Amino acid sequence: MSPSTTSVVRSVQTPPPPCWPSAPRTRSPASPKPTTPTTTSVSPTQSTSLTSNANSTTYASGADKRFFHHNEEMIAAHPEFLDRATPSLDARLDIAAAAGPELAAQAAERAIVRWGRPAADITHLVVATNAGAQAPGADHRLASLLGLRPTVRRTMLHLSGCSAGAAALRLAKDLAENSRGARVLVACVELNVVAFHGLKEDYPQTLTCQGLFGDGAGAVIVGADAVRPVERPLFEMVAVSQAVIPGTEHALNMRLTEHGLDGHVSIKDLIPLAAANADELLSDAFRQLGLAGVEWNDLFWVVHPGAPSILDQIESALRLEPGKLAASRKVLREYGNMLGSTLIFVLDEQRRRMEEEEGGRSAEWGVMMGFGPGFTIETMVLHLPECPKEQ
Repeated sequence: MSPSTTSVVRSVQTPPPPCWPSAPRTRSPASPKPTTPTTTSVSPTQSTSLTSNANSTTYASGADKRFFHHNEEMIAAHPEFLDRATPSLDARLDIAAAAGPELAAQAAERAIVRWGRPAADITHLVVATNAGAQAPGADHRLASLLGLRPTVRRTMLHLSGCSAGAAALRLAKDLAENSRGARVLVACVELNVVAFHGLKEDYPQTLTCQGLFGDGAGAVIVGADAVRPVERPLFEMVAVSQAVIPGTEHALNMRLTEHGLDGHVSIKDLIPLAAANADELLSDAFRQLGLAGVEWNDLFWVVHPGAPSILDQIESALRLEPGKLAASRKVLREYGNMLGSTLIFVLDEQRRRMEEEEGGRSAEWGVMMGFGPGFTIETMVLHLPECPKEQ
């Protein structure tokens, strides 16, 4: 059986059928234009934000620093952001609508450059964000900023939480494999101004969120049947799946309210859920490819770092060797949890580490995992493409 594969062709950190990652990071003091990694190109593109925050709180978030579009000046101009009793959603969405596409464009532009083909060759655009609720939306503005063709086929994903990156890549794989010659630009962008709140004793969870989440954008270009030598796939997306764990809606949920994006995140519930189901879901994914009895330590790992404790429990449940989740831990430490964009950062960091290893192919197969509301677990089997030797 020869499974169909899709590659990542250079984009901001995320692998599609072959996928190409790139993720640059920039900072702008005045009008923030955050950028993040892309995963269709060989060089990463990271996240940009207005402010770098080094947090020290009693909550062990695992994030040494994060980047934000919102700053003290913006909060001072919108005191309603600190008061849950005052409606503030309109102002938050207006800020995100202006800044989000700009940040996503920075990541996407880097991905396109590293991809090596003109933006006009992009046939599909998938944009995922938890910071938006308008039409036309971020996809429309991003297409304009990038100069994409008016006929580009656009899809928006809203409120997929931390699984947005994996969900967008899953969709891109389907589009690429079912549309001859398709090149899908995936862009994930997150701005926490939509969810930022002041600390209150009535809402202790706010402290967890403020110590963990950050802003970022990532882009990836996905396509099947790479055109060589221009396109050089970084990863192949071999198989994807999504599973909802029954009866877990309480553990992770989100909704837009008058005072911004709100919801419930129960880390103590999510940890055992993720760890208990990881082995079975991954085993099923490989069995469907005719690959039973896979040794987890023989794979490379791209896991969404929702929190350090989730990574710890997955590592323990699967008996992973120290360092297998190093890419996830580094991204969490340096950028925090950027919701859907985070997985693209991790993908690009994993690519960078593998390129630095002697021979660059310590593991041929790998897995990607994302976690979202529901409680939903996204899984993807990855494979390193054969790299033809240059003449």
